[in-house]
Amino acid sequence: MIDSPWGHKAGFIAVIGRPNVGKSTLVNCVVGQKVAAVSPKPQTTRNRVAGVKTTGSYQMIFLDTPGIHHAETLFNREMVKLALKTLTEVDLILWVIDASDPLSDEDQLVRGYLQDIKVPVVVALNKVDLVKPKQHLLPVIDACHRLIPAAEVVPISATEGVNLNLLEEILLRYLPEGPAFFPPGQATDQPPHLVVAEIIREKVFELVHQEVPYAVAVRIDEMEERPGTGLVDIQATIYVEKDSQKGIIIGEGGRMLKRIGQQARQEIEGVLGTRVYLGLWVKVHRAWRKNEEALRRFGYLQKSG
Repeated sequence: MIDSPWGHKAGFIAVIGRPNVGKSTLVNCVVGQKVAAVSPKPQTTRNRVAGVKTTGSYQMIFLDTPGIHHAETLFNREMVKLALKTLTEVDLILWVIDASDPLSDEDQLVRGYLQDIKVPVVVALNKVDLVKPKQHLLPVIDACHRLIPAAEVVPISATEGVNLNLLEEILLRYLPEGPAFFPPGQATDQPPHLVVAEIIREKVFELVHQEVPYAVAVRIDEMEERPGTGLVDIQATIYVEKDSQKGIIIGEGGRMLKRIGQQARQEIEGVLGTRVYLGLWVKVHRAWRKNEEALRRFGYLQKSG
């Protein structure tokens, strides 16, 4: 615990919702820097990532979670299990719903999981900038109130910054008094090598099309400062499930892998605040998403209990 002034508030907030509703974008915007991978593709988030917002009077720890959906594979079941486990470990639940495509079957699935949870819930109705004309928002807000009557509903746009201050004010009401959990200036609980791995994986999602990104896992093999240079050497391996996917990631003449590396390196340098040499390798680990040992190795398999 960190020494904090009298009346200071601090607490954990689970950010949940179906895939691709803007959970990670919201967390990054509120925290003020990137702590979670973002992509237009659904199910980009695979791990629970804490984003920390600290002021002089409060600290909010947002736990960005994988999207809750009808999971059929071992890999997807593990992601949903992680999201659901988070619901019992927090002071408040922030349920993010897409205002432009609200109340789908998967939203109803989320509602079912919340029925027996005693933790307070606030609904962030995201992407309101995509709803036109604006009066179409009113029935959506009403539907959210009917879906979970006890929850406050806040229309927001994470990308446009609409009502984010109002959302923070409402979240603050529910947080308990107590000292900070993280020191000022720390924006995430993720160690640097995991942040770097997520940046690389995000670039794969941005640059590679179809289903290939979902078969990708990234591991940092080496990350150390080159003595006397201020340069950080990073060696990372991108794992895929098939030889054909390896070919797509590398691209003709290595061009795709070069693009991934260039864009990832630029962002990693911004996060680490130093120059970076990034070496990328691509390897095949066949059907790793169906393999418990591989899921454990890549950090996706959750311990029971």
